Amino acid sequence: MSSVFTKIINGELPGRFVYRAEGVAAFLSIEPLNYGHVLVVPLREVDRWTDLPQHDWDQVNEAAQLIGSAIVEAFGSARCGFIIAGFDVPHMHIHLFPTNRMSEYNFSNAMAADATDPVKMDDAAARIRAVLGTDQHGYLID
Repeated sequence: MSSVFTKIINGELPGRFVYRAEGVAAFLSIEPLNYGHVLVVPLREVDRWTDLPQHDWDQVNEAAQLIGSAIVEAFGSARCGFIIAGFDVPHMHIHLFPTNRMSEYNFSNAMAADATDPVKMDDAAARIRAVLGTDQHGYLID
């Protein structure tokens, strides 16, 4: 059975995409630590990051670094947080989010999906896409 992330990537479930490239997709988290919280996901369904083939790991981390820089620029944050937790969805993913302090690295402070403001979510995705030069599906604009 496909993971929820594969269903988002395949368009079976909605997602606010910010980036797509060979082997990787990135979209906003529905339960963000801060607005602009992105999940970077390999297309290959692998549960634990330690089991991800090296080539896929390289693609995911290259995308994470690119997107992380865009997040810092888009939100003017001091840092882009980077977390691999791996317990919520059995499909390896990296959490990236704008942050200004260590106390924001706390999933117990994440917004509930039904508590996020859709306008702020759309704005966050648009801000990241503007820096990356990607369209609403996450593809680079020529």
